[in-house]
Parts: sequence; C-alpha cells; structure tokens
Amino acid sequence: MSVQPFQIDVSQTVLDDLKLRLAHTRWADEAEGAGWSQGTNATYMKEFVDYWQNQYDWRKHEAALNQFAHFTADVDGVNIHFIHEKGKGPSPTPIILTHGWPDSFYRFHKLIPMLTDPVKYGGEAEDSFDVIVPSIPGFGFSERKAMSEGKVADLWVKLMRDALGYPQFTAAGGDVGAIVTKYLAYKYPEAVTAIHLTDVGYPTGQEDFSTMSPPEIEFAQFIQGWWFQNGAYAMIQMTKPQTLAFGLTDSPAGWAAWSMTLLSDPTGERFSMDELITNIMIYWVTETIASSFRSYYESAQAEAVIPAGERVEVPSAVARCQLDAPLPREWASRNVNLKHYAELPAGHFAAWEAPEAFAKDLRESFAAIRGER
Repeated sequence: MSVQPFQIDVSQTVLDDLKLRLAHTRWADEAEGAGWSQGTNATYMKEFVDYWQNQYDWRKHEAALNQFAHFTADVDGVNIHFIHEKGKGPSPTPIILTHGWPDSFYRFHKLIPMLTDPVKYGGEAEDSFDVIVPSIPGFGFSERKAMSEGKVADLWVKLMRDALGYPQFTAAGGDVGAIVTKYLAYKYPEAVTAIHLTDVGYPTGQEDFSTMSPPEIEFAQFIQGWWFQNGAYAMIQMTKPQTLAFGLTDSPAGWAAWSMTLLSDPTGERFSMDELITNIMIYWVTETIASSFRSYYESAQAEAVIPAGERVEVPSAVARCQLDAPLPREWASRNVNLKHYAELPAGHFAAWEAPEAFAKDLRESFAAIRGER
C-alpha cells in the first residue's frame, strides 16, 4: 500500500473563478427584523462575502496548512488524504482523529502540535502522540467517493495498520467523526486500544423513558427539540443531496450560508472569519460539497453497525461540551465503556474551538486509561 507525499497547491484559475463568482453574488432578500431566526442572516453574509472577496488570502493559509506533513494513500482503491505528524516524546501513542461536517481535517489544525509536542504546551513528554488526521472520503483532498461511517472505519483500520504500520492505536472524533470512531472501536477492538469522543450518539425517540435517568430524559428532549428546529439540513442531505448540491456547488456565497447552519458565529468568539473561510475553501477548491452531502445519504441507507442494546467495550473517554447538547454521563455509559468523563468549555467543534482544553483532557483521559490497563 503506497504512501505518497502531498502538497496543497490550488490552481490560480480556481481562485480567479471564485473571486468572480463572489463579485457577482445575487443576494436573496430577507424578512424585516428576521435576524438569524429564519436561517443565515443577510447582513452578516454580505460582510462575510465582502471580506472573503477583498481581504482573505488563500495563499497565506495554504502555506500554513502545508507546514504539516501531508500524504495520500490508496486504501482499498480509495485515495485518502491525511496529515501524519510524529510525536516528540520517548514512545508516542498513535492516534487517528476524524472530523465531521461541515468541518474538515482543518478542525484539528490547532490541536496537532499540542499532541505531538505536549511539553511545549504544559504536558509531559510521555503523553506525546503520533497524529494522523485523514480527510473522510468525499471530503477535502480525499477522493470524491461518499461512504457510510462503517465503511470509513474499515478504511481507517487499513490505513493505520497496513499503510502506516500501527498494529494498535487510539482514536478520537466528534460529530460524524465520533460515529466513525465508535464503529472503528466496535469492529476492531483488537486494534483500537482507547477512544475519545465528544458525541456518543443521540436518542432517537424510541427509547423507554422508564429506564432512563432524569438527565438522560432531559438530553433526549433537548435533542428532539434541536432536530425539530435545526435538523432540516441533515434531512435534505440524507434524502435529496444531489438536488441541493447543484446550487451550492455553483454559488460560493450559497455554500457559505449553508455551512453556517452549524458554524455560524457572528460574535467572532469561536472562529475568526479567516478560519471559517479556510474551512469553507477546503470544500470549494476540491469540489467536494456534493460528495460530502452524499455521505449523509450513504449513511442513511447503511445497516446498523452496532446492534440495539450493545455498546463499544473498548476503554472510552467522553467529553461533554458545555455549549453543546447536555450529554449526561449515564447516556455515555450506555453507549461506551466509559472510563473518563469530563466537561469542556466549548461547543460542538471542541478541538477547533478550545484546543488547549481538548488536548489536556485527551492526554489526561488516555493516561488514566493506560494506568488502568
């Protein structure tokens, strides 16, 4: 299985075309006083697109991304892009980090050096990691092949074992990446020694509330309300991804507005405009908007990987993100073999929003699991 060095080098033609499209955005009107209540706010989007067109510098961020060691590998006939950074400790622990949607491998760009060189960030040398951050197929610089989370997990174990030579390793992820990580641990417990999650799966509404604790019931009710108010994006991507893809592959402003479904931060406290645009650009320049949508469709059609009533038995750490859904310890224990539970001062994209806290929790939780083992 051949591994090849890779460098991000976007054609200037692509960038010129993007700038032209941004300049010719045809703006939708907006109900008076709507703010963000009906979706992405028009005033914010006009400021965002103006900054994107006139101030944002892709080449600067491309150069920063290329400071990492990028590679590609053919894994079961699928071309996978990944970052592979070696740890600086005496015996680094290999870890594969998996992103979600609408983020990308960029979710972990602040976290990587904190894991590879923990001493520099207040940790211990023995807590260093060899960090592998792949782009899910259908996302970013991986092949535009949409796959379910279970099939992605099958690729990841081959990437780690066969391509990179790690017979055993750890794994972490959030959002879609949490599902991939759970499936990886469930299907390959002989390879995965520990996992770290910020999501463990959501109540579906089919649960028997009489068997659930009050915090679990609160969590289930929160999720039900959130999906009713905010889940339309997922329903469309699970059922009619191609219809949506035509418009958003053609309009960068449209794609940016759609991604703000989950990434919007008009305060600028979670992400800067440069960070948001860089993540959005990774989809735009690779033309993976459509294939990222189709991954939802593929997952919706796939059979369940973990049967009802079963859980992941690999030692697991779960971090509840305080600005995200109120994930209780009891629900985490139903889904995984919980060995460490913590709260992080972050939202849904914790490794991106609060990398210092995330890195500290990941180091401490895995150290605790190693001590137990």
